Amino acid sequence: MGFGAELRGFLDKDSKLKSWPSRKNRDKQFLVLEYLASKFEAGREYSEKEVNEILNSHHTFGDPAMLRRELYIAGFLDRTLDGSRYRLSNKV
Repeated sequence: MGFGAELRGFLDKDSKLKSWPSRKNRDKQFLVLEYLASKFEAGREYSEKEVNEILNSHHTFGDPAMLRRELYIAGFLDRTLDGSRYRLSNKV
């Protein structure tokens, strides 16, 4: 799925997320999370460090913890109880 048109204004020229949509724009937040989730491979487990590296390579505002948390809350990523391992949710 192409995200360019839907996320115009949130992605820079390199298709990196440059800002987080406002709280009142939950639909755009969901699209941003869907875009970021598309950067993960199904069936693969990731350490927190690996998740942060992927997120950092696809955004420019320096808050991978917030993005990781939002991906988990929205159901795009599953994690172990201790938060040490992540994987793309089966819901995606």
